[in-house]
Amino acid sequence: QVQLVESGGGLVQAGGTLRLSCAASGRTFSSYAMAWFRQAPGKEREFVAFIRWSGGSTLYADSVKGRFTISTDNAKNTVYLQMNGLKPVDTAVYYCAAKVGDYSANYKTYPYWGQGTQVTVSS
Repeated sequence: QVQLVESGGGLVQAGGTLRLSCAASGRTFSSYAMAWFRQAPGKEREFVAFIRWSGGSTLYADSVKGRFTISTDNAKNTVYLQMNGLKPVDTAVYYCAAKVGDYSANYKTYPYWGQGTQVTVSS
């Protein structure tokens, strides 16, 4: 059974940095695609970043491109989201998600989810 556990959220001032971690367990993830999504109050869950566990190809939402970096540590089965230049609009609960296969920005195609971690950016 796939388990995803996020950590690293918190309160930060605008312009600050945070690094989110997603520890994955329960499977061999070489054929999996991993992604970060976020959901602000009253808004739909939105795609943030994607990475293929095998090969490391990445994709980003336009709103975070150049500020956020997704990466993996295969030895630790962990996915990271390095967030620099944070803005108040980045405030949301951030979720790690996993699926077998290729890229998708549609959260409905991901069957496995972590519990989420809150990121709050003050102005």
